[in-house]
This record gives sequence, structure tokens and C-alpha cells, in this order.
Amino acid sequence: MGTVKNLNKWANAHTYYPLDILRVALGVFLFIKGIEFMTNYEQMSEIVRPFQEMPGGMIILHYVAPAHFVGGFLIVIGLLTRWAVLAQLPILFGAIITNFLGVMNWTNLIMAIILLLGCVFFALYGSGKHSADYYLKMQQ
Repeated sequence: MGTVKNLNKWANAHTYYPLDILRVALGVFLFIKGIEFMTNYEQMSEIVRPFQEMPGGMIILHYVAPAHFVGGFLIVIGLLTRWAVLAQLPILFGAIITNFLGVMNWTNLIMAIILLLGCVFFALYGSGKHSADYYLKMQQ
């Protein structure tokens, strides 16, 4: 718990608007991908095809879209950012693995790696000073 408090103090002391814009952009992108997956079931089932034979393969279909949708929204407003980003990490690792198990799509691979790096950064950095987390913390 002390480590998280130290990370929050450091992040709040070193907050910058470009990092907030990057956080919002990451959240908007994930939110849009969640909507895209919910509206285009065929594309989603094609992406998850390499995992169909695994136990719980259908659970993946029902986890990815809502996690992107809700997680993206939470990241945009900066509420529970670390938890929302941690929920994205298994999906992004799966997206990278999917490119090696299925058909290699370089665009999707590069996009998944960039998103993974962004999520790892915000898992460590947090939501920053210009977020709902910071606002709610200051209300106490």
C-alpha cells in the first residue's frame, strides 16, 4: 500500500498535460474498440478463433468487449485508472499472441504493442493530477 501512495505522490508532483492527453487518447481508443467489437460480432469471432479450442474460449469473447468499453471510459475520466488498465493487460497480451497463433497482421501487432506499453506506463504512473481519482481524493 505504501508503494502505491509513493507512486501517487510522485505522479502528482510530476504531472503534465501531455500525459493527461495521452491517458485520454488511450481511453478513447479502447472505448471505441469496445464499441467496435460489440457491433461487429463476426470480426470479434475471427480475432478470437485461435483461442476457441482452449477451455473458456467463449469467455474471452464476453470479456474483451465490455472490458475495453468500461475500461476505456474509466481511463478517460481518470477513475480507477490502475484497475482499468490492469484489466486491459491480459487482453493486450492475448492480442499480441493472436498475431503469432493466427494470421500475422503487422498493423494489429504494432497497435497492440503500443497499447500494451501505454497501459503498463499508466499502471505505474496512475491517473495523474487532472483526474477523477485526484479530485475525489482531495474531497476527503
